[in-house]
Amino acid sequence: MKFIVSSSALLKKLQILGGVINSNNTMPILDNFLFELSANTLTLSASDLETTVRGSLEVESDSEGSIAVSAKLLTDILKTFSEQPLTFLVKDNNSIEISSTTGKYSLAYLDGEEFPRPVELPEAHKVSIMGDILATAVQKTIFATGSDDLRPTMSGVFFEFGQEGLTFVGTDAHKLVKYERRDIKASENSEFIVPKKPLNILKGILAGSESEVVIEYNESNAKFSFDEMEFICRLIDGKYPNYDAVIPKENPNKLILNRSQFYNSINRLSLFSSKTTHQVRLKIAGSSLVISAEDVDYSNKGEERFTCNYQGDDMEIGFNSKFLKEMISNLSSDEIMLEMSFPNRAGIITPNDGLDEGEKVLMLAMPIMLNS
Repeated sequence: MKFIVSSSALLKKLQILGGVINSNNTMPILDNFLFELSANTLTLSASDLETTVRGSLEVESDSEGSIAVSAKLLTDILKTFSEQPLTFLVKDNNSIEISSTTGKYSLAYLDGEEFPRPVELPEAHKVSIMGDILATAVQKTIFATGSDDLRPTMSGVFFEFGQEGLTFVGTDAHKLVKYERRDIKASENSEFIVPKKPLNILKGILAGSESEVVIEYNESNAKFSFDEMEFICRLIDGKYPNYDAVIPKENPNKLILNRSQFYNSINRLSLFSSKTTHQVRLKIAGSSLVISAEDVDYSNKGEERFTCNYQGDDMEIGFNSKFLKEMISNLSSDEIMLEMSFPNRAGIITPNDGLDEGEKVLMLAMPIMLNS
């Protein structure tokens, strides 16, 4: 088995694949990349058993075979080379000889047959979406997902596909984000929960991408295919909570704010808030908004006053500043609207501008009981 490959092209592909490898694997073979050679195509795979990532590269070769190579060692070696062709020659004594323009190097390999095979997806449903749209949907929702082992369904992003459009939801019970695309339809209704790890890798690769991503899914697995790459991941088992039930439908109190000004104010005042509750208080009366925070334990206190665009009854409501900052920073609009009903009901944040046609974003923040 012998092939010649571009050092930088191989490194770029392996760095994407390496994101899926765990630092402490239960099976030693999972510390390796799988190389499968067939004529002029080298297929590379990495897996943690839950997620398998595959990519292919064009190489110069007329042989075939499969081997498993140490992921960390090979990546570290490739980082030291400038762009050049590398020749890989697999020898019978379980070693690979790598030849560069200046030297020869030898490292061990394992039998590729030991590497776990990715699952097949029989009778899979299918939907196509632009890479950049999928990356945006994941970015807008993944930060709101939870990490509580007792509520595994909340530790991933909920995908809800139907003839009305596509919906993506992330929640940890304190905050919730719902991202909708009404301009992309699925042929039939289906829903599934994708874990965070593969989505974080996908989000990084697909940001700004104009490639089409084909999503295939059945009851237990999903596959994302694009640009000669495949991500196959096991879905989170269980029923997603009824998120629509927690979104208040009647919100007569509407506050329109400059997003960056509001973010800067919350960011500043969060420094004065309690280290346990991170509470900021919004007091709205007429066209006046007062944002304040206080840490009684350390006698720290801050307050800022603004003229605002507000329709509704005078009210006072408290929010967790950490959650507010996360949500506002994940929006790109100039203005946002904060809709409220009562101080003990969730507040809804939506962008007032900057959305594509067919795109909708709704963010929900649970209130904090105000300390008098």
